[in-house]
Parts: sequence; C-alpha cells; structure tokens
Amino acid sequence: MESDKHYLSQEKFNALKQELDILKTDKRREIAGRLEFAKSMGDLSENAEYQTAREEQADVEERINELESILKVSEIIADRHSSSIGIGSTLVVRKEGSNEENKYRVVGPEEVNPATGQISYLSPLGASLLNKKKGDKVTIKTPAGGEIAYRVVKVS
Repeated sequence: MESDKHYLSQEKFNALKQELDILKTDKRREIAGRLEFAKSMGDLSENAEYQTAREEQADVEERINELESILKVSEIIADRHSSSIGIGSTLVVRKEGSNEENKYRVVGPEEVNPATGQISYLSPLGASLLNKKKGDKVTIKTPAGGEIAYRVVKVS
C-alpha cells in the first residue's frame, strides 16, 4: 500500500468533500462576520470575542488544509469481491479457542469505527489480515505483550 494514499469509500469521500465546502463557505463567512463585529467593539488587545474568533479561524483554516490534502491523494475503494482480504473487504474472523466471531470491514484510517466493525488496514489486525484467505490464521500481539490468534471464517 502506498503510504501517501488515503483510501476512502465513496460515502466518506462525499462526506469530507461536503465538510470542506461548508467550511470554505458558511463557516468562513460566519467567522468573518464575528471578526468584524469584534473589531467594531474597539481595543483588540483585550477583546476576548476577537481572540476567540481568530483562534476558531485558525482551526477552520487548518481543517480546510487537512481536508484538501486528504482529498487530493484519496483513492475511492469499492466493496471487494475477492477470495483474499484487501482494502474494502468484509470478513468474519473467529478467535482461536472460542466460538466468538467478529465481522469487520477493512478501510482507510479516516473511516475507522470499531463500534461498527470498520478497521484500518494500518492497524495491527487489519495489516495482518491483508492478503489472507478463508481458513488462514493470523496472530496479533497485544499491547500487554500477549498474543491473540484469529482464523478467517469468511471473506466477501
């Protein structure tokens, strides 16, 4: 995987593009209005409203730059329909020694959501699952120094 690429689903790409559009139009306009109002109040050195608006403006500009960078190098991933695991794959793994199964979808870092089973291809589990097939076993080192073994049950 290329480290400078950002792998996104079409939905996440659209959401980031929409966020960028809102920040560049509505949010910039709102902050500019607040800055003008604060300037009209006089002395800027002791004007908390002005300082707050300036800090928010800096945060918005930083997020705009971040989003532009991500979108410029993003690659849209589609649901994979392959026998091996890659970005976009949905899979089921079973923890060795138990009947506990977990369903995951391998995604880029911007879409990670453990609560919904979205894991990054850069995470220890995601990275170890790449290119594996049904029946393959992977072993993950835990932060505490132990290991957890998983068997791939299904790839879709």
